[in-house]
Amino acid sequence: MAEQAIQDVLIVSSDAELIRQALRLLASRGLRGTVRSAVSAAKPATERRWALALIDLQSTGPGGYALSSDLRADNPELPVVMISEEESSVQAVRAAKCGCVEFLGKPVTDTSLAGVFGSMLPNHKVALAAGRADVVGAYQMVGKSPHLLEAIRHAARVAPTSVPVLVCGESGTGKELFASLLHADSRRADGPCIRVNCAALSESLLESELFGHERGAFTGAVMQRKGKFEQAHGGTLLLDEIAETGPRLQAELLRVLEQQDFERVGGSETIRVNVRVISTSNRDLVAEIAAGRFRRDLYYRISGVKLSVPPLRERTEDIELLVWHFINLYTCEVGRTITELDPEMLELFAACPWPGNVRQLRNVVRTALILGEGPVLSLGAMEALVSELSGREPDGPRDSGDLSLREVERLTILEALRRTQRNQAKAARMLGITDRTLREKLRRYSKEDKPLELTGDKRW
Repeated sequence: MAEQAIQDVLIVSSDAELIRQALRLLASRGLRGTVRSAVSAAKPATERRWALALIDLQSTGPGGYALSSDLRADNPELPVVMISEEESSVQAVRAAKCGCVEFLGKPVTDTSLAGVFGSMLPNHKVALAAGRADVVGAYQMVGKSPHLLEAIRHAARVAPTSVPVLVCGESGTGKELFASLLHADSRRADGPCIRVNCAALSESLLESELFGHERGAFTGAVMQRKGKFEQAHGGTLLLDEIAETGPRLQAELLRVLEQQDFERVGGSETIRVNVRVISTSNRDLVAEIAAGRFRRDLYYRISGVKLSVPPLRERTEDIELLVWHFINLYTCEVGRTITELDPEMLELFAACPWPGNVRQLRNVVRTALILGEGPVLSLGAMEALVSELSGREPDGPRDSGDLSLREVERLTILEALRRTQRNQAKAARMLGITDRTLREKLRRYSKEDKPLELTGDKRW
């Protein structure tokens, strides 16, 4: 088992006493702090997504307010705490306008700082089965079930080789996490890891995406463009949902995988590459071959080793760990401290077949965090969601105050848009869906004459 995921706190200060105090209190909670100057903390291409930021105005001057705004522009959910020698109402108001959630005056007491850490940094101990605990945003696998641990062991043994791997499993089981493990533990870890979603593009667009194109190859090709195979040279190429490719592209893929060379669309120059290919599929490719929808020779080429990711219903002992893991990740987005889980909710989770697997559980936890209240995570009055998970219809006639699953989804999207000031890209990341999925849902609401009303007559 890997160590517990570490949350990193950004400390922008030159006050040695304050730094020692903050690091000591963080260490007592098993957390870590990183001290930066105002200049380095403001770099937009930072390598981490911070769990919390402490900004000392004594060290930054008035620039601390701008730094707070800049940090939150990249991560709107980031809680920022401002610290000042002069605890004035003017400074507190200005800090609030910059998005700070707390304003502390010096000298900062252990009690007040520990209170901030306790409410804004959930620290429920959840050990990782695999992954990087020291890098925020790196892949992290949580669980202890034998099925999961066996799949991780197989992946770890395959990773150092160059054999092509086919990762199979139902939608939402975490196939991309296994692909990340295969790359991170391989000899190509220092090289690029490029992902292509084969289900998101038409066959003609996917061909250009994979192999690139020359200038003038088709209307709109105003310049030469390298494809994903070229970009992945010396590294790994992930072909996500490869079963979605058509017959012509399957033939092209077979040739490229066998010879490791190709021509860009509209070009004649042969491009040679050295790429390890990892493919994923939520379909049974053997059945797809029998139905004539997938090439048998391509199947044997991509499945040098076949890994199967277990569905969540076969690893129910992992559900509580996963719930706490998602609480650690997302509770700061809603400013809610969770201290315990509702036993009835856990019983429902254990009995649920989870057709959407871990992705569905993650979204249910985020919905409960956003729409619920108090320190106990439960589904509360979300009867429609309870009915969906239990596989039954709501009991009795619905009261006008009840919410359908569609309405719960709509309210959750509404809240995400409100928190991100209507930024669809950031709202999609908060909800754990793609930009395209969010746009499709917004279009569907518009067609149903149920626009998302944020304030007054502002509508989506």
